[in-house]
Amino acid sequence: MDRSAGQKGAAAQLYPRIDPFDQRMLAVGDGHSVYVEQCGNPDGIPVVVFHGGPGGGCSPSMRRYFDPETYRIVLFDQRGCGRSRPHASVDDNTTWHLVADIELIRETLGIDRWMVFGGSWGATLALIYAQSHSEAVRHLILRGVFLMTQSELDWFYAGGAGRFWPDVWTRFVDPVPEDERHDLIAAYNRRLFSGDSAVETRFARAWTSWENTLASIDTDGPGGDSPADYARAFARLENHYFTHRGWLDQDGQILTDMDRIAHIPGHIVQGRYDMICPPRSAWRLHDRWPASTLRIVPRAGHALSEPGISAALVGITDELR
Repeated sequence: MDRSAGQKGAAAQLYPRIDPFDQRMLAVGDGHSVYVEQCGNPDGIPVVVFHGGPGGGCSPSMRRYFDPETYRIVLFDQRGCGRSRPHASVDDNTTWHLVADIELIRETLGIDRWMVFGGSWGATLALIYAQSHSEAVRHLILRGVFLMTQSELDWFYAGGAGRFWPDVWTRFVDPVPEDERHDLIAAYNRRLFSGDSAVETRFARAWTSWENTLASIDTDGPGGDSPADYARAFARLENHYFTHRGWLDQDGQILTDMDRIAHIPGHIVQGRYDMICPPRSAWRLHDRWPASTLRIVPRAGHALSEPGISAALVGITDELR
């Protein structure tokens, strides 16, 4: 495939299938092992990909945003999800455990500094990681920004997004008794960790469906149920992290600490009609980050697979080659 015909042409499609040259399970402590893979050029520019959720896991399509002749691409499944084990476990599974795991991956692979690429929760983790280990980060590429603030959680779990999707919101709320609907994160938590596998699966699928339905601008309504194993890991981990507000010391901590990475260059790509992570967070981040550029993609929602978002991201990685 000829991708040298200018940035606009280069951004029009993802790179073809890229297969890993290295796959391993890395013991990170506390009984957890995380799946790690590398693909592309072993001697290329290192870039690490943070998947969303928490609990989403990485996928082969995430490799295809990078020129395999230029980049050494590192993907991993965060604790408890994807191919990492134990599956769906929230024991010893916090933001700070993940930050330590990322550093262990970097050191194990012998990488000095790398680019960090992440969207949604992956953008949250990228910012927290960079603020904790700025010396290890050469560039940030973020999509669908989520800053782990109470206002963002209220938007998605206290009826904000539900005003645009009342039919889907009703499906999400109806399984919860009326006297518990004032705190849906807590109500779902009690059921996702009930110890009853049937109840956990039912509520995991409801939690996952609410988010997946709103991910793409082209969605008309809920699709089929997610596989039980995927839904259980996604819903339990995401709810666990949101219940604890990401283990941050204060609301708005990421913006407060932006001075720590003000010097690191970065790109932000945001869908104009993102119903899961509205553009206000990306705008606020860009305002506090002088070394960043912000591109708001028209007629795009939240999903990484949105054509305009994919094109913008491939254009950025091509530009940075």
